[in-house]
Amino acid sequence: MTDLAPDPTPDPERDPLTPAGDAAAASSDARPVILVTNDDGIDSPGLHAVVACLAPLGRVIVVAPDKNHSGASRSITLGNMLTVVEAAVPHAEVALATSGTPTDCVRMAVLGLAGPVPTIVVSGSNLGLNVGDDIAYSGTVSAAFDAALNGLPAVAVSQQSVAQEMGYPRDATYDFTGMARVLPGIVARVLEFRDQLPEGLVVNVNVPGCPADELRGIEFGVPGRRIYRDKLVLQAEDGGRRTYQLYGDDPEHHAHETDTDIAAIGRGNVAISPLRFNASDPATAAVMESWNLAALLG
Repeated sequence: MTDLAPDPTPDPERDPLTPAGDAAAASSDARPVILVTNDDGIDSPGLHAVVACLAPLGRVIVVAPDKNHSGASRSITLGNMLTVVEAAVPHAEVALATSGTPTDCVRMAVLGLAGPVPTIVVSGSNLGLNVGDDIAYSGTVSAAFDAALNGLPAVAVSQQSVAQEMGYPRDATYDFTGMARVLPGIVARVLEFRDQLPEGLVVNVNVPGCPADELRGIEFGVPGRRIYRDKLVLQAEDGGRRTYQLYGDDPEHHAHETDTDIAAIGRGNVAISPLRFNASDPATAAVMESWNLAALLG
């Protein structure tokens, strides 16, 4: 494998994916280019596990945030410059850490930061589940959505901890063997059948926290509903400056819902949810047309 140590005198004209003197070989490489990103940061063990299991499928490149951006959703960086540094991620042909958000990372890769435009984007593996309403806040899922909106097939993957909780663990332990068992096949099939999939699709994958040999199956589930138990707690006050704690407790879910991604995880199954970014509501628009809104203009 090519040593990815930074070149002390880099050639600005050389594709960063291509070791010096090997440009011809790279240009004839027909393998898919797999971009891996995340929201937990480039040093996350979840990202490293994804890169390792996908390396046999193609040329894996990494463009990921240089720090944790959990809960970033589709935020982008406006008005500030973005820094990029080379990083070390085993099994990746090139790895770049950026000061941007997960969405920024995908945009930069699509615009050629790491060389060729990716064939597919895989975001994760997130440390903790992204199920139900969580997907609206998730930087992991949002990075995949940005890839999909740029016309690329996209997969988001999230890993439950070994404690198999349904909330947001801190300092948890993770077993990625189950993810490594199923993710390469999912990515391979998305690539194989990409022409049959609608534009703008994200395949959202959540993996139970059990070892690979204890996975019970793979289920398709609609995103379930979370029950958030948010609290606003005053922690300190100094003159006119107050400090609050927000989002203190882990969420619950509706136990009676049996066809959801949350329920699938509870049954020990890998949960797959095909997602599309379409926030329009034509039925409601038709109702609102009867409100005579034109009268507001006189």
